[in-house]
Amino acid sequence: MKPIGFIIITYNRCSDTLELLKNIAGLDQAAELLEEVILVNNASTDDYSEVKSYAANRDNSIPIKYYDAPSNLGVAKGRNYALSFSKAPYLIMIDDDAVLQNKDCLIQLLQEFNTTNTERKKAIVSFKVLYYDTLAMQENALPHKQFADYKDKAFFETYYYAGGAHAIQREVFEKVGYYPEDFFYGMEEYDLSYRILDAGYSIVYSNKIIMLHKESPLGRKPKEEKIRMMWINKSKVAWKYLPLPYFYTTAFLWSIQYLKLSGFSFQGFWKGWKSIAAMKKDTPTQRIQGSTIAYLKKLKARLSY
Repeated sequence: MKPIGFIIITYNRCSDTLELLKNIAGLDQAAELLEEVILVNNASTDDYSEVKSYAANRDNSIPIKYYDAPSNLGVAKGRNYALSFSKAPYLIMIDDDAVLQNKDCLIQLLQEFNTTNTERKKAIVSFKVLYYDTLAMQENALPHKQFADYKDKAFFETYYYAGGAHAIQREVFEKVGYYPEDFFYGMEEYDLSYRILDAGYSIVYSNKIIMLHKESPLGRKPKEEKIRMMWINKSKVAWKYLPLPYFYTTAFLWSIQYLKLSGFSFQGFWKGWKSIAAMKKDTPTQRIQGSTIAYLKKLKARLSY
């Protein structure tokens, strides 16, 4: 078996996905290192016939497997659906509106996973992300909240990862479980990260693998419903895994952020608090160990919101 696979969940334009597939095919040693490219169309409204044709007419040196999801599964459930078709030991999860900049990234990725520069075994390598048009660093894709202190580092251990720009060892899912399927949008990376760290693995960032993201440097203004999902899901993560004070600070501070970003949607505000109140009854806790909390503090993790 070849070591690396790709997981791509499509939401955007066929042309972007096609560019990404051609980019992957042109990477150094792609034929020798790639076991599979799993492509799931997550109910995109665009016509993907050109992508289907490209996948069907590839030779077996880089097998592209195209699947239509039964409906829009969301991010977490969509990834779990794609993972059910994959088998490679190392899985790259990348946004469909992106390409990889450095042609040697597959080689660099394997070297990073196999370099012993952390006390813990590496579960995830999070990539450096630049904007496609400007080549400026995408701040919200750097997996640490202290951007100014970490943006120039070539490598560091961290406490979460860029969901659309990382690689993960398959064994991690077998040990800690898959993505939380009740998270339709947002914060599923934090849920998996806490389980990964509590199992004794590390999450690292490396600038040796560079992704170019077609998102505008001005960012996307998420819809009110998505902002509310992020608030609720981040609160749920804190409820499930962290000491109780962090749940209260997360729920409160994110509620303020929700109001600001939603244009003071008080209807959604009350819906959000209703969901958060219900999770105390409906969501079982699995609090992480004290040693994991100490490790998070060592990494300068932001736990309060």
